Amino acid sequence: MAREKWAVREILNVATKFLAGKGIESPRLCAEVLLSHELEKSRVELYLALDQPLSRSEVARYRSLIKRRLKREPLQYITGHQEFWSLDFSVSPAVLIPRAETELLVEEAIKLREEHLLPDNGKPGILDLGTGSGAIAISLAKEIQNATIWASDISFEALAVARANAKRHNLVRRIRFCQGDLWQPFSNSSTPFDVIISNPPYIPAGAFNALPPEVRYYEPRIALDGHESGMHFITRVIEEGGAYLKPGGWLLIEMDPDQTEKALCLIDSTRCFSFRERLMDYRKRYRLVKAQKRHG
Repeated sequence: MAREKWAVREILNVATKFLAGKGIESPRLCAEVLLSHELEKSRVELYLALDQPLSRSEVARYRSLIKRRLKREPLQYITGHQEFWSLDFSVSPAVLIPRAETELLVEEAIKLREEHLLPDNGKPGILDLGTGSGAIAISLAKEIQNATIWASDISFEALAVARANAKRHNLVRRIRFCQGDLWQPFSNSSTPFDVIISNPPYIPAGAFNALPPEVRYYEPRIALDGHESGMHFITRVIEEGGAYLKPGGWLLIEMDPDQTEKALCLIDSTRCFSFRERLMDYRKRYRLVKAQKRHG
């Protein structure tokens, strides 16, 4: 890209071929997203301006974005945005990038509310344990408007991102943010929850070298590392979570498909839950474990 004058169409074509040659996944999408970000246009607007000439400074800044992607920095961290539940969220290297499969947690919580399966269906209390960017908590605050939402995280930096996202969506007054390790912020609380939702760290420590560079080098390890077997935090959430649920309350946990069977066995061993099941994600792989606390 050494030419002085470029139009949108030309620079997109060249950038796409360049990224493809470097092994970057979805090179055309990447080229479009980065140029849209640089020009502050939607991708639709970009296609309506294919013949628009670019200034030298715009070309220079676009090159710098391409270089960042070549280093395998995720697109979402470069642009600072990721869509989740049809909402736009700010993201930074302080938080995991929200994934599409995590929307299943939101879907299931909404179903519990719609099917009147919550202990307090009037004004349910919902905890997003390990909130990260706040995507789950904010999506639920949007969808279940009479719910009281708590969002906790061990990371101060992650909570700052979550609060900013809540403010952006005009929901900061609806969500109570708490900092601490898992149950620590609630150890002195006398108010159990109707629903506890968690997407805890579940990558086995030995599996990190096999992760894509985008994940391995850029996403926060504290939000990924499930210790030796990947089950450390899942085990804690299951074994200790019952104490923070109302009778009839629900636990919803995302995990790796290979961990779901172990999680069901853990749930049975606690003797705290009367019902449990695992649910598939959009790729037909078991991704979510759901359990209901005994009523009595």
